[in-house]
Amino acid sequence: MKYQGFLLLLISLFIIILPASIAAETNSLRSFDDIFPSLDESQKKEAFSEEGTIRSVKKNEALEFLPAPGSGIDLYGTVMRSNPSYLAESLLVIPYQGKVFTGLDAYNALGKISDLKGRLYHSHTRDAEVALFQEAVRLENEKSGKAVPDPLPARELPNAETVFIRLKDVNFGNCYYRTDMSVTPFGLTYKITNTKNITYLLFTVLREDKFNSILYIEPLTDGMLIYSMAGADASDFISSMIDIPSAISKRLLVFLSWIKDNLKSST
Repeated sequence: MKYQGFLLLLISLFIIILPASIAAETNSLRSFDDIFPSLDESQKKEAFSEEGTIRSVKKNEALEFLPAPGSGIDLYGTVMRSNPSYLAESLLVIPYQGKVFTGLDAYNALGKISDLKGRLYHSHTRDAEVALFQEAVRLENEKSGKAVPDPLPARELPNAETVFIRLKDVNFGNCYYRTDMSVTPFGLTYKITNTKNITYLLFTVLREDKFNSILYIEPLTDGMLIYSMAGADASDFISSMIDIPSAISKRLLVFLSWIKDNLKSST
């Protein structure tokens, strides 16, 4: 009986202390409204939904989810630098479930490259759920085609890291990318750039360095923010054969689900 009473006391203390500790952790964090002050309530509701929100635009069309100028999120040095003809933007906030996600959690989630393999998207042409990436591997270096295993979860967050990956795309075959992770004052940035031409049948869909994407991840008071934008510079001829906005959006959604699932598995 004494043991049961002591156990109940510990549980009670845990219930009382946990919310206070989370409040202390989130006290120095920014809020969603700090970064996206101009969004209306319906847009915010979509961002906080299970899948988040995503949209595609053509060149010179207005973007919807642009962060505040002083947010520290650099789009023009990454996605916009290649003057893309098509853009996709997405916004997702993952609520905390007993734990405040950290930058280290995000870094470890991004490290699980092999988990991209087999992730499904809905193919309208096939009217079925299809695995977007049939293979997903980390490469030894830029010039080597040798695959290396994903690392064990890190205990410390590095300031920056570059990793080369190969994704066997269901539509475009083997695609090679450079990923650059860097820590920012509030979160971390993950950039993705194609290092070789992306082809479809006998045609070059995107030339080297013509696909650029940024994933920005930051722990907020409201939950873990994943803001992303991707741009592709494709010719009118290629765009007449392939729905480029749809292709970008589907791949962006797969990357978002990959990060979200890996973050949730860390709790």
